[in-house]
Amino acid sequence: MNLKRIAILLGKDLWHGPKSFFFIWVIVVPIILSLVVSLIFGTMFTEKPKLGIADEGSSQLVAMTEQLTSVITKEYDTVSEIKQAVDSGAVDAGIVIPADFDSSVMQGEATELTAYVWGESLAKDRTILGATIATLVRELAGQEVPVEIESITLGDEVSIPWNDRLLPFIVLMAVFFGGLFLPATSIINEKEKRTLEALIITPTSIGDVFMAKGLLGFILSLFVGILILILNQAFGAQPLLLILLLALGAIMASETGLICGALLKDITTLFAVWKTGGILLFGPVIIYMFPQIPQWIGRFFPTYYIIQPIVQISQRGGSWPDIATNVFILVGLDLVLIAVVMYTLRKVKQYAT
Repeated sequence: MNLKRIAILLGKDLWHGPKSFFFIWVIVVPIILSLVVSLIFGTMFTEKPKLGIADEGSSQLVAMTEQLTSVITKEYDTVSEIKQAVDSGAVDAGIVIPADFDSSVMQGEATELTAYVWGESLAKDRTILGATIATLVRELAGQEVPVEIESITLGDEVSIPWNDRLLPFIVLMAVFFGGLFLPATSIINEKEKRTLEALIITPTSIGDVFMAKGLLGFILSLFVGILILILNQAFGAQPLLLILLLALGAIMASETGLICGALLKDITTLFAVWKTGGILLFGPVIIYMFPQIPQWIGRFFPTYYIIQPIVQISQRGGSWPDIATNVFILVGLDLVLIAVVMYTLRKVKQYAT
């Protein structure tokens, strides 16, 4: 493969891409779907997370929370009042501050906070509130203090807001629309126009063409995936890790697109494969949308190892140790697909010859 020729081919596809229906389609559809979901479920203009506080003493923590700009705080007189507020959804979470809390944390003593969490609150709001409480306690004590937060969920514990349930579906669609369709349709068009045959008598190899079209799918797939996370404010506290996951997912999508482009004869067949094979791609997100289905079933689908780490980080505040195993499996799947792409290249060379 020649890097210069690959760059020239990639630049040509990027320049002429906006003139193509498929190029625009793979960008517009996920964005429109994301905007519609955000508007329907009210996540685009969502309010700041609400924190309720019941102070059994005279803690400085209350005054510190009132100065926050990222959280709305409400004070309650009794524990029963804050439990009722959380249970009804008036606040996303509520904490009960013991009478001797300040003195305990300032002396570095282990202490405990009771936190009531509304079962239907947004995952990102829970993450924000948890991080905020930990930061405020650290500022109050002036040091790291072993504070244990006992979380008690009120309301429907298994209820996952629909905007959270649909986010993995939109992200996966964004990644695979661009990553799969662009390389596949481009290669199929080349075969239908018989331009691949002309490559045999030029310095440009079929491998160069495949690499350029795979890079095009990867770039667009990664771009739209990042854009969807930005629109849904779902980057969490690990944006670089999320971008890495999207990149690995984009590699899988573009490899799948190259394989489809090499093996399928026309666009109609490609759409038929997309419809029938959609269960392999979207099975994990369908399972995630309905918590009543045993979640372990999702592990049988390759795209589970893209979606599960993204959900773990963006919605549950996870970090590298929580997703490492699944990421390594995802890397392994990408390597297997590379081997399949190399095999299909031989088929394309035979066809062109």
